[in-house]
Amino acid sequence: MSIGSRIAKLREQRGWTQEQTSSSLGISRAALSHYEKNRREPDTETLTKFADLFKVSIDYLVGRTDLPHRTLDPDVRQFSDALELSDEEILEKFALAIDGRKLSADEARRFIAFVRAERMMQGNGGQ
Repeated sequence: MSIGSRIAKLREQRGWTQEQTSSSLGISRAALSHYEKNRREPDTETLTKFADLFKVSIDYLVGRTDLPHRTLDPDVRQFSDALELSDEEILEKFALAIDGRKLSADEARRFIAFVRAERMMQGNGGQ
């Protein structure tokens, strides 16, 4: 199923008109029509707006999964966005693995050190 077909299906399931939906998204009704008929594909920002409006994942909209509700709730998203891997408590609570083998605390620290060194060499100072 195409992006446009999924968008149209989600809108119709909710009983929304193109006018109501486009107004909620801040786009024109004509643009929505083009997306639904696969004449145009939404850019990343618009795709994100669709996912938020319909409470589905972007992966669902683009056809990478048929499970529509694989989205992070706001608390989980905030946590994952702020996750600091060097925090000892995080390293103890979560099992980081590579190739199916759990990283030891020492390996995790070396991994973090490697990433920091690489960032320093790239000149972005770890940002």
